[in-house]
Amino acid sequence: MFGKSIRLERIMDRNTGNCVIVPMDHGISIGPTEGLINMKKAVDDVANGGATAVLMHKGLIRYSHRTSGNDIGLILHLSASTDLGVTSNSKVLVATVEEALKIGADAVSVHINVGAETEPEMLSDLGKISNDCNEWGMPLLVMAYPRGPKIENSYDPHAVAHAARVAAELGADIVKCSYTGDIDSFKEVVKGTLAPVVIAGGPKMNSDDDILRMVYDSIQAGGHGVSIGRNVFQHRNVEAMTRAISDIVLRGYTVEEAKKNNLE
Repeated sequence: MFGKSIRLERIMDRNTGNCVIVPMDHGISIGPTEGLINMKKAVDDVANGGATAVLMHKGLIRYSHRTSGNDIGLILHLSASTDLGVTSNSKVLVATVEEALKIGADAVSVHINVGAETEPEMLSDLGKISNDCNEWGMPLLVMAYPRGPKIENSYDPHAVAHAARVAAELGADIVKCSYTGDIDSFKEVVKGTLAPVVIAGGPKMNSDDDILRMVYDSIQAGGHGVSIGRNVFQHRNVEAMTRAISDIVLRGYTVEEAKKNNLE
């Protein structure tokens, strides 16, 4: 497991064990996306803002990683679906751990939707990828969400906790899940997951305060950081927002301190 430990230090802060990941995999799901056209600038902005890693599909790496500025970890996303398809909740594997090693990635990620009609196939794929990650010493981040015909509320704390636990049970080194809206309920998610938990950013928000409060509260609940995309790379000042989030996650700032130092 030395390989995993060494690589995890490239995507997580060594002092806190926390991470600020900026996913940039949206193009497969929704097409060309504001903030992800000039990929070199997108990566440089978040790197200079203090993010610990970016996450993307293999085809984007040639257009984005690395150019100038600060070093930043690379997570290769292995699964995909599009919003144009009729099975958008069904993620399929589009890359391998071996490809990630050849590319030079520091970790890989897989997305599963617990409750989707193709849940069995996604769980099987995750089990295989988890085994490959153990074989090669590659850290595994799992994005786990409750989504499907029986899911009435994808932010329900019990459903979020179940999906997150599934990811941990199948070998995730880091689990990405939705924030459940308050510290107390998210504490239970973190407690039940066992593996380090980071929160997703969700839909684009209009308020900096809302974003930073969600980040701060998730850390207070025991979370280990964030994996936030649109609320970072579509912000009016990407570098400043990244730095504000990093100050909270990595340096223990309050919402007010992070906002005052970076966004005012």
